[in-house]
Amino acid sequence: MPFEIAIVGRPNVGKSTLFNRLVGRRLALVDKTPGLTRDRRDGVASIAGHDVTLIDTAGLEDAETGTVTERMRAQTVTAVEEADHVLFVIDARHGVTPADEVFAQLVRKSGKPVTLLANKCEGRSGDDGLLEAWNLGLGEPVGISAEHGVGLSGLADTLEDPLETYAASGSDGDDNHAVDPDEGDEERALKVAIVGRPNAGKSTLANALLGEERMITGPEAGITRDSIESSLRWGGRDIRLWDTAGLRKRARVQQTAEKLSVGDALRAVRFAEVVVLLLDAEIPLEKQDLTIAHMVAEEGRALVLAINKWDLIEDRQAYLQELRREAERLLPQVRGVPLVTLSATSGRGIDKLMNAVFDIADVWNRRISTGELNRFLEDAVATHTPPAPGGRRIRLRYMTQPNARPPTFVVFCSKPNDLPTSYVRYLINGLRDTFQLPGVPIRINLRKGKNPYSDKA
Repeated sequence: MPFEIAIVGRPNVGKSTLFNRLVGRRLALVDKTPGLTRDRRDGVASIAGHDVTLIDTAGLEDAETGTVTERMRAQTVTAVEEADHVLFVIDARHGVTPADEVFAQLVRKSGKPVTLLANKCEGRSGDDGLLEAWNLGLGEPVGISAEHGVGLSGLADTLEDPLETYAASGSDGDDNHAVDPDEGDEERALKVAIVGRPNAGKSTLANALLGEERMITGPEAGITRDSIESSLRWGGRDIRLWDTAGLRKRARVQQTAEKLSVGDALRAVRFAEVVVLLLDAEIPLEKQDLTIAHMVAEEGRALVLAINKWDLIEDRQAYLQELRREAERLLPQVRGVPLVTLSATSGRGIDKLMNAVFDIADVWNRRISTGELNRFLEDAVATHTPPAPGGRRIRLRYMTQPNARPPTFVVFCSKPNDLPTSYVRYLINGLRDTFQLPGVPIRINLRKGKNPYSDKA
């Protein structure tokens, strides 16, 4: 197991900025808005010559029972309990606050080794706060500036001894290397993103797949802000899973925090291979659902429709048939898209969902031989002859598949600019039916074949 380090502290002291600085990438959302981070986020960093797992956490706050803040605090406490070392961060510009003292005591009681960091010490603005930090009783504070990268060598020096001790014990494996999710298993791990409107149950589904309360859930809409990446293994296959923030209509997205969350969710869609669009069984296929599905298809990702809260429906068989008809009518660009019913809360239907995810991933990666494609093209042209604008018929000469993921085809023809969109749709539907390509976007590019006599005088 790699050495785990949890970054904790009050809201807006710079924990996520430090996390991004140490992992070397912008993984966590950063803004001046306090409390932007809510769920735990993992990342791999190299410190003092050792690869470690960093855990970014929500800001520690006093919270009333049953609130989102209480659930955020519980996630942070869990991160501290599971970590091998804790980085306690304060804002040196504001000095030590009463909240810092309360939470420093909480960290001390955990019994975990702690390194105290006084952030925002660039220039001399944090000198007083750095001196005040001694009063927390967590040892010598290390002055840093996460935003500017100042003082990180001092942090590395502080962590060098515990990291060396951990490596010598053999706890981090023979090669002392934590596995970065962006390395090694890139080809093997299937990338899956869960998207949908707010309060559809995305985080509950992610927790059910992971088998633990990894994401904060609750009846409140818009709890999730970051797109949280997790790794799991299901049915013998490795999966990289993204739980994303709810996507509302663009006109309703006003606050900065939500704009950042939406942008993070869209990046997760672009990075994924299969996107699970989670729908609320009581209000499915709303306009926003269709907008999200269209966006997923435009990005060329494989799509699975998952109907959550199915246990609330009474006449399920008739309702399911109606949903299938509506999906076929409203989403022609991904005709045959898998539609799975489930209950994320009880876990019923999750096996069916993952089977659909694996099946659609195989379709999305499918390749078809050039010989089969040209036999299909010959039959398609014989069945439905291309139009003849200006009295000269468009000739479709050749078809090939240069790419999968999604299935992409090139048709060489005499007048590509004159071939109607309706005929391209005819070819797409024929490809979908002939080669069993349901539910994935299919792309056809038209090119003009070279005239063999063009170089002759």
